[in-house]
Amino acid sequence: MAHLISAGLLRVRAKLSAGRLEIIEVDLQRPAVTKLFHGRSPEVVLKLVPSLYTICAQAQTLAACTALAVAADEPLPAVDDASLWIETMHENLWRLLLDWPPALGLPPAQAEFVAWRTARLGGNCAEQTRRLLDDTLYDLAEKSLEKLVDRDSQVNDARAAPGLAPVDWLGVWRDGGEPPTVRLAPPSLRATYQARVDEVERSAAALLTGARFPLASAGGGGWGVAQTLTARGVLTHAVHLDAGKVVSYRVRAPTDAFFSDAATLSSLLVLRRFGSREEARQMLVQAVLALDPCVPYELELSDA
Repeated sequence: MAHLISAGLLRVRAKLSAGRLEIIEVDLQRPAVTKLFHGRSPEVVLKLVPSLYTICAQAQTLAACTALAVAADEPLPAVDDASLWIETMHENLWRLLLDWPPALGLPPAQAEFVAWRTARLGGNCAEQTRRLLDDTLYDLAEKSLEKLVDRDSQVNDARAAPGLAPVDWLGVWRDGGEPPTVRLAPPSLRATYQARVDEVERSAAALLTGARFPLASAGGGGWGVAQTLTARGVLTHAVHLDAGKVVSYRVRAPTDAFFSDAATLSSLLVLRRFGSREEARQMLVQAVLALDPCVPYELELSDA
């Protein structure tokens, strides 16, 4: 049954030595969910996707539907842009109001988030979001950023926006190679936090103006690749169809890119010196939160 399949698990092992954190191992375990699609029709796959990928389910469904349509040389699906912008805001606000405050020793804005979440589908989400920003988020963000002094030296906090490049994926996918990884490592924890605040503002503005949600696709003749954005980054679905059935299917989420090895997580910690084990552990939690895995995670910190 689809609902019994685990989303996976992330394990991070780190060592504290002479005031420095060293990431020893990043182990991302993912169940082979896409094997369930093999030999199935596109209609069956589209019924399975939202139950298997419950986080950012609308973006997942959009990417799947688009990749399958392109592969089958069929018209692209209609896009509910408003629902996708709201889903992205929901994920970002969850982190900003519920997850980041406790990680920084601040109380979460749970009541405010619940009120926004309840009202978000009522037809005036942009107005509700603006009120939440003005009344709650900006003040909380200011307090949070004061605590996010996460580098021993100055760094450029400019963060490149992730791009959609389905054509690059398609060529490698057809040739049976390993598709490129879209992994834009954040320059600092502060930059990651501020980027989430900025993304909420952009999403609210896009919702108000009716802007199209980011989506790109490439393919045909049985091959299809679709990419869209989530709160975590670029999401890719790739499919190969033969005689109307799925031969192979690939999903690449931002979590797969950020935690494919220890490089991205280490980059957020490499310049930091810690005065205690507890301080090191708090920073490790914040670094993982900045990369925002879409699976449960376990942290293990040992002393050298």
